Amino acid sequence: MNLSRAKPALASQEEEDIVEKKKGKVPHFIDFLNNRDYTGAITLLEFQKHSGDAEKNVDLWLAYCHFHLGDYKKSMELYRTMFECENCSPELWIKLACVLFFLGMYKEADETAVKGIKSPLQSRLMFHLSHKFGDEKRLMSYHQVLQDVVEDQLSLASIHYLRCHYQEAIDIYKRLLLSNKEYVALNVYIAFCYYKMDFYDKSQEILALYLQNFPDSIIAINLKACNIFRLCSGKAAERELRNLQEKISPSFEFAKELIQHNLVVFQEGEGALQVLPPLIDVIPEARLNLAIFHLYQDDIKEAYNLMKDLEALTPQEIILKAVVNAAIGQETGSEENLNNAQKYFKLVGGSASECDTIPGRQCMASYFFLMKQFEDVLTYLNSIKVSCCAYFNSPQGICVVIQVVSKRVMQL
Repeated sequence: MNLSRAKPALASQEEEDIVEKKKGKVPHFIDFLNNRDYTGAITLLEFQKHSGDAEKNVDLWLAYCHFHLGDYKKSMELYRTMFECENCSPELWIKLACVLFFLGMYKEADETAVKGIKSPLQSRLMFHLSHKFGDEKRLMSYHQVLQDVVEDQLSLASIHYLRCHYQEAIDIYKRLLLSNKEYVALNVYIAFCYYKMDFYDKSQEILALYLQNFPDSIIAINLKACNIFRLCSGKAAERELRNLQEKISPSFEFAKELIQHNLVVFQEGEGALQVLPPLIDVIPEARLNLAIFHLYQDDIKEAYNLMKDLEALTPQEIILKAVVNAAIGQETGSEENLNNAQKYFKLVGGSASECDTIPGRQCMASYFFLMKQFEDVLTYLNSIKVSCCAYFNSPQGICVVIQVVSKRVMQL
């Protein structure tokens, strides 16, 4: 008879409780959201939905997750399906409008937003739509209703950023960070602003504060790669993005086009004709970089066709528009194009924000070259010392700042 046991035949009550807890622990979709695992949340919600054990408002949560995952089309489909139900919430209109905004369907977003109930979110969305439409009067009217709360101030800062008022945006972000130290993501926004102001070392320094807490952030790593591109080389920046690609799931769609675009830039245009054309209406800088690629290939007509109908708003867009007009004007002898080039070069070179920058001074040198005022050209060129300066295109010597532009218009 065996009178000794290494283990009791019956577990104690305490041990049974521990086992039950381990067996019965089912993750809640909120746990996935807290960890920013929207794919996991969607998987759990879909399983519960099909098993008949769904959360309340499961489709609303699914739409939310797809939105944050960057799958705006799926989110839109889910919201539209919800409108088929009786007594649907009027708040759905503004949620759908936000999705349409991110899909670039600005007119539809505007028409949808006005159907919803008035709310701070509606005001912020209409504020951004006014900017997209270039409606200054409406923009200012919504600006006046913004309050001194975090969401409204973030919205205001983003408009400053989009209008190239980077220091104003930084001031807002820093003020919010002082009173909300837990909002570490604000460091990424500040780093974006410094990047746009060409302070790449400063951008990298501030970005590191965020990456210490969230080393897997796609947006932050992409910005880090862009800073490396400016400070070091395209190959080093490419390695950073390749490492990122290895970490993320192939099914993960968020920022996929952005990474593809930037890899083309980092590889000096390799694969540009395959990657960039489909992205022209997705990433604004894709059009600019494709035009630059055509200029490098001496395909001036294609570059001009890409830029001629673009409403240039940023200095980078205006510079490139000046370049293609100068190039096509030289090739065809068109006085109209050459006059347009002069106008665009002067617009950037004479602006308060760009007049003391290297590209701004190069623009003024280009403007005076087209005007045949060569002493003024030398004055501006002697004031800047860069290896990547303007080159002169024989036989008429039109000054084209392609190399500088190609660096400055890279997408973040």
